[in-house]
Amino acid sequence: MQFSEEQILSLAPDEASKKSGRDLANPAKWVSKGANDQAIWGEAQGSGSKPYQTQIDLGNIAFKCSCPSRKFPCKHGLGLMLFYSRQQNAFTDTKTPAWVVDWLSKRADKEEKKVTKEEKPFDEAAQAKRQQARALKVSDGIDQLSLWIKDIVRNGILSMPGKGFAFFENMAKRMVDAQAPGLANMVRNLGEINFYAEEWQSRFMDQLLSIYLVMEGFKNSDNIDERLLQDIRSWIGFTQNQEELKEKTGITDVWLVLAKQITEIDSITTERNWLYGTQSDQYALVLQFIVRGQGAQLTFTPGMFLQAELVFYPGVSPIRAIVKKQISSGAVNKFATFNNWQQVVETESLFSSKMPVRNDRPFIIKQLTPVQFNDKWWLQDKDQKMMAIKHEHKMIWKLLAMSGGNALDMVVIGKEDSYEPVGIWHKDSYNIL
Repeated sequence: MQFSEEQILSLAPDEASKKSGRDLANPAKWVSKGANDQAIWGEAQGSGSKPYQTQIDLGNIAFKCSCPSRKFPCKHGLGLMLFYSRQQNAFTDTKTPAWVVDWLSKRADKEEKKVTKEEKPFDEAAQAKRQQARALKVSDGIDQLSLWIKDIVRNGILSMPGKGFAFFENMAKRMVDAQAPGLANMVRNLGEINFYAEEWQSRFMDQLLSIYLVMEGFKNSDNIDERLLQDIRSWIGFTQNQEELKEKTGITDVWLVLAKQITEIDSITTERNWLYGTQSDQYALVLQFIVRGQGAQLTFTPGMFLQAELVFYPGVSPIRAIVKKQISSGAVNKFATFNNWQQVVETESLFSSKMPVRNDRPFIIKQLTPVQFNDKWWLQDKDQKMMAIKHEHKMIWKLLAMSGGNALDMVVIGKEDSYEPVGIWHKDSYNIL
């Protein structure tokens, strides 16, 4: 396991945990410690009479600690991992203690039960009836949304900045009532456009058209390809049974974790983990939804390599996937990349020809240079072609500091005419931005 400190600290739930974790990456803080191919473990002296037992499963990077903290991972888990990354030679004990063996065994038993669990019998007729009822509700909701969009087009969009939050939220709530949560999110995104930014009209019409295409696609479900229909149903908000997906054969590869994007709404944290298959040349998005106070089922660290079987959700250009099984893996140094922006544009055009309504995707591109032009920052390839940086304020100074203004191999996430750099290869190592 070769993780940089930056990669380890990216697992921290907050800044306080990062600071405490750094403080605990100290030999004096640990009563005992050890490591082998399966796990890292240690006993940290706390305020009580007994030291806290901390352990890390290296199979899929999972943490456990006997301390009372509700954070995940806690400061002891972070500290132990940082300590190990700095001084692996200090972890001379390779015999797994009983308390670590017990935890690893329970984790293995849990995974085995999950795999071998028999599906409960269900009433197929009742299920078909529920699906039909939902399809009717969605169709009724789409009829309402269609009228709403036609009214907007008929009256013109110049009045949109003055409509206010309620205009969009009320329609979004109608879509929720119609059991079309995906359309509700698309309507909310329409209302969240910055109406005081330049060219807001283009962004507004692009989003409005996307909603219209999804609606019309659903209305013509009987006449379109099954994979395209799956994409449309996904945009509307129909979910795919993950247990059924896991029954399918996936792609087994050594996957590089390119980036992790985290958003939090209320008490739910959404992780967007972007992966790249080094042998299959396949990009993947693995989503995780985490309730506050609970740990993630899987731990992904940007720059980490893992051997895993991923099963992709059906679609014309599949990108979202679930992890069917996973084990740790060593680094892979050679894999395919895009040589310039022209190749990215050609690939994007191919995706758009199959499904014009799309989310962002990642790309690994050779030798991009950050340049400033017309008071904006761009990424320039070796052919002098440029693409605008999305959310440039988030990482531009770190990118400039690490690159020194020179060209670097880079990971970007985006679509169409703007991309956000999320990682670079610098001095033969992958660094997150």
